[in-house]
Amino acid sequence: MARARWCTSTIMTRVLLILSVLTLLTAGCAPLPDLDRTITPAMEAAPYPALVPLAPVLARANAPGVDPERGNGVIDARVAALKARAARLRGSVLTGNESQRLAHGLQ
Repeated sequence: MARARWCTSTIMTRVLLILSVLTLLTAGCAPLPDLDRTITPAMEAAPYPALVPLAPVLARANAPGVDPERGNGVIDARVAALKARAARLRGSVLTGNESQRLAHGLQ
């Protein structure tokens, strides 16, 4: 029994190794894209982009973007709206007449 497991695991390992090698060889046969002619003459004639100082960009990124008082009000309003929606969804979906028909039909 132990020999059968060893044989099976050895065979599976060899099959996986062969499949991996075949996959790599097949991937190596793919043609490379032609990258030499990807830049158009208009792109070559275009000026270099302007370099900007990094300090103002970092200052803007680190500045607080949301006023905490305004943010809390927006969040509180959203929480209240979601709670109201949840309360409406907790009710019965069926009317009294429909629930009676369903209960009668299941008996």
